[in-house]
Amino acid sequence: MKNLTTSLNENIELIKTELPAEDILVYSFTSADKSLRFAIVYADGVVDKALLGDLAARPLKRLTAPEKGKLALNDIKEALLFPELKEQTETEELKKEILDGNAVLLTDGLKEAVIVGAKLPPSRAVIEPPTDVAVKGPREGFVEDIKINMALLRKRLKTPQLLFEMQKVGKQSETNVAVCYLKGIADEEAKDAIVEKLKKIDTDVIVDSSYIATFLAPRKRSVFRQSGTTEKPDILAAKMAEGRIGILVDGSPIALTTPYLLTEDFQSSEDYFVSPFWATITRVMRVIAVLVAILLPAFYVSSQLFKLQLLPLSLTLTIASSIQGLPLSPSLEMFLVLFVLEVLKEASVRMPKYVGMALSVVGALVLGETAVSAGFVSTPAIIIVAFSGICLYTVPNFTETGSILRWLFLIVAGSIGPFGIVLTAAFVLYYLISSDAFGVPMLAPFAPLVKEDLKDSLVKFNMERLDKRPTLFKPKNRTRLQSKDGKKTKKGETENGSK
Repeated sequence: MKNLTTSLNENIELIKTELPAEDILVYSFTSADKSLRFAIVYADGVVDKALLGDLAARPLKRLTAPEKGKLALNDIKEALLFPELKEQTETEELKKEILDGNAVLLTDGLKEAVIVGAKLPPSRAVIEPPTDVAVKGPREGFVEDIKINMALLRKRLKTPQLLFEMQKVGKQSETNVAVCYLKGIADEEAKDAIVEKLKKIDTDVIVDSSYIATFLAPRKRSVFRQSGTTEKPDILAAKMAEGRIGILVDGSPIALTTPYLLTEDFQSSEDYFVSPFWATITRVMRVIAVLVAILLPAFYVSSQLFKLQLLPLSLTLTIASSIQGLPLSPSLEMFLVLFVLEVLKEASVRMPKYVGMALSVVGALVLGETAVSAGFVSTPAIIIVAFSGICLYTVPNFTETGSILRWLFLIVAGSIGPFGIVLTAAFVLYYLISSDAFGVPMLAPFAPLVKEDLKDSLVKFNMERLDKRPTLFKPKNRTRLQSKDGKKTKKGETENGSK
């Protein structure tokens, strides 16, 4: 590890040797009386050049060398008009600061460099996230700049208890990762466990929060998500107020939340801006829709192959007349239609927007109608697959897992029949009951049953009833809504949650 010297030219040579890229620029200048020499080293495109010129170069040009002695480091710091200043002598640390977007000021005659915080990385404006659209409620969304995301979170949690613990992950990318939590509310042990896992990540590049979620997952091969995701700062702030821990990754507009419960996928931000009755109805509707999306194709195939009385007689006769003379078995027919649905979905996501509408028309009308008219597939199969796809998209965060489970149940139904469907459902239920993330079961508060936490699960109570934070997250202070008279609340607890 090399250190700087008192020679300006040698210091520039040392840094340029460590950073030979052409976008690493060196701006050399002198004071007005030519008695002092300076150099600013920075990465082009991620530094505010105008700010460096106004608050660094111009004040330094007005400096003069003292008559006795030499220019001190404090004189340089006093001349600079930046609030973020650090001194450093090791070239390895200076290299990291330059690559991180800061500027390094070198002075002839001083072996200490001054790190100037003048970052201006390219970033997009704060807009409504395209994957988390809300009819009611805030519309601000996270962006790819971690500093902006931290500011959006600080905007909603104006408390000194909001803390950010910064980590650098990735040997080549040196990506900034912020573990954010509310001190006095979040579980410190869970936070320490997350930080330890982040320190143990040994990979080259971290470009998105999904990379971090993979390394944090307790079960690496699970088809279920083990950390929550959100693109809205208001949702992250609300979850942190319950005792969860947030993770922000530089370069990603998606924040992670832990611990994670499966019921979070069936909740929406709009549930807290409408009446509790309607929120409860929509949550139950989403659960039913997901179950229909996963099990309906499997039950249809099972009823056709094993001739069981799973359907009413009139409906069975209608289906039997429509599938008469088809060249494919019910299993292959359903597999084919589901495969076409997945292909259309992938194509519509990746195709340009102006082609997406035409692709939908071709896939839904031309291809589907032609296949039915040609006697290649039956009309009930098209209807069931279409309805299953619509039901699955009522819960966007569950689409990947739901698609995998739908294929799994379809394979079992075509091989074993109704008994296989029941057995597979029991296996999936057992797997969810035995799964946990950072000590919190995924099926909580239903398995295990936590009655106090049922108020904001599939059933939504009004805000006055949500006076306690969920016990599952082990918050230090459980009181969320304090009583106005200061009297004791339930079970002898006072306003601050103590007994």
